[in-house]
Amino acid sequence: MRADDEFSRERGSGRRKRSRTAGRRLFREDRRDMKAFFKSRVGVEAYLEPSSLDQRRSVALVASDGEWLRFSLPDEVLFRKFARKLGLPVYDAGVLGYPKRMKEYRRDQD
Repeated sequence: MRADDEFSRERGSGRRKRSRTAGRRLFREDRRDMKAFFKSRVGVEAYLEPSSLDQRRSVALVASDGEWLRFSLPDEVLFRKFARKLGLPVYDAGVLGYPKRMKEYRRDQD
């Protein structure tokens, strides 16, 4: 085996690439749960979370009582369109941080 063959395997060249539709399909599955959370809670807001080296971009939906759910986002543009249709406010968690009620809700559950 040549050295460059070994390097290409480490970089994942043998893996199957995800298609664009795979990410959209995943979003469709989560969309149902996001919509149910939004419609069954009061004052829901979305906090976009930045991606990191080991984490994809995600969103935390936070209700007025602090209850929250997190979803991975394969496509931020599709999420923003979805949020706009629902009238869901979207904030950047990397800029604003998370609401205090989100942390308090978790403490109340322990």
